[in-house]
Amino acid sequence: MYKLNFIVVILIGLSFLACVPAKKYQDLLAREKACSEELEKYKNTSSQAENKAQIIEEKLNLLDKEVEELKKDTLLNGTKYRSSFLELAKLKKQYADLEKTYENYKKLGSNEASIFQAELEAKSIELQRKEDALAILEKELNAKQALLAEREARVAELEEIISRQDKGIKLLKEKIAAALRAYENKGLTVEEKDGRIYVSLEAKLLFGSGSTAVEAQGRKAIIDLAKALENTSDLEIIVEGHTDNNKMSSSTSPKNNWELSVLRATAVVEIMLDNSAMNPFKIMAAGRSEFYPVDPNDKAKNRRIEVIVSPNLDELFELISR
Repeated sequence: MYKLNFIVVILIGLSFLACVPAKKYQDLLAREKACSEELEKYKNTSSQAENKAQIIEEKLNLLDKEVEELKKDTLLNGTKYRSSFLELAKLKKQYADLEKTYENYKKLGSNEASIFQAELEAKSIELQRKEDALAILEKELNAKQALLAEREARVAELEEIISRQDKGIKLLKEKIAAALRAYENKGLTVEEKDGRIYVSLEAKLLFGSGSTAVEAQGRKAIIDLAKALENTSDLEIIVEGHTDNNKMSSSTSPKNNWELSVLRATAVVEIMLDNSAMNPFKIMAAGRSEFYPVDPNDKAKNRRIEVIVSPNLDELFELISR
């Protein structure tokens, strides 16, 4: 009887051990699926942001051209207006001279008076026509000036927002660099490029070979970065995982470089969110696998995590859409 119980215990233990790897594998499959969905979301969001930036740039160029055309039109209308005003003044003087002459001829005889009466009426008609044309020209000039002022105000507003964002990005870069100064020359760099901040962390600072678990020193660097970003609004943050081109082939997760890059990015995002007050709606994880190397001759540099901090373009896009 004792022997039978012993065998049952052994069988139950073996069954339990067999279940653990299966459960872990199912968890990894679920995580891989979530990462794939997050990557697709990132691709869509990144594409939308690039489209927004391109539309903003095109709209700003178009507004600049409109302003230049309006300036030319306003200058031309102003010249026409001044010319018409001088011509009208000349006509008024001629009309006054004719009235005076008419009064003189009235004293001399009815025949001469009739001739001057007809000439005076013709001048009066021409004078009225000129006054009407001048009034129309003045109205057009005022409309052009108002439109020009509106366009210049919109361009100034766009440029002010862009300038404010550029200054904000520069200040944030200095803040991030100061927070991560302890990791200089340890595989971490901070760079500003194309209006974005790129924080690059080499894999050796964060992970063991082929691992998705962040090690202690790398974990501290990630938390320091998250603390520097947590109180900054109007930002979009992308955490990208990158690998070298050494092929992976495994039956367990991670099975390949795509999965490794996504899982590493996700691990970094989880640490950032768990240890700061960052808004999860403003951050996303993505994997780039081996396809965006920074140095084709240095695989260690290509194995990295990049945290890309971008200004939110919604305010600019809303302004140009008005």
